[in-house]
Amino acid sequence: MTKEKSGLEELKKDYEPFKLKYKLPDFRQLNEEFDIEKVAEIETDFLLREIRKNIMDKVIAYLRFVEMLLNPSNAPLFFMSLVKGFESQDKRILERIYEKLGHFEIDVIELDCRYSEKEEAEMINKITKEWKTISDDMIALVEVLRRNWCQKSKTDDRGYCG
Repeated sequence: MTKEKSGLEELKKDYEPFKLKYKLPDFRQLNEEFDIEKVAEIETDFLLREIRKNIMDKVIAYLRFVEMLLNPSNAPLFFMSLVKGFESQDKRILERIYEKLGHFEIDVIELDCRYSEKEEAEMINKITKEWKTISDDMIALVEVLRRNWCQKSKTDDRGYCG
């Protein structure tokens, strides 16, 4: 009985030439940060486009979350509780994240309209290069949100705050 390669192993093998050609991050790094292994389920002639789209799924999810925090007027009540205790430095973190994520979304519109393998690779590199800073800011933001949620919980006498 022969053992067939998994879709994930094939994806890693297919990614390697692009990695070398465009000096892309290691597959493992991209997968840890952006769950790109999902691309293994897709049959495509445009691997970098699919990887970039998968990366953008996370970018856009974070962007929408940050938008809700910046403008909670139409957001669920949960968001109002989180932003109520924001201080000026907390808002600066939010605005910094929003600016970076917004730039990525705008840049990707052009890629979706006009395919270029090289530009797809450049976008992947650009996002992964800045992702550490964005992640650090998101972690700082989560600490603020947790603080605000705990403060709300204390005033509501709910008692528990993880």
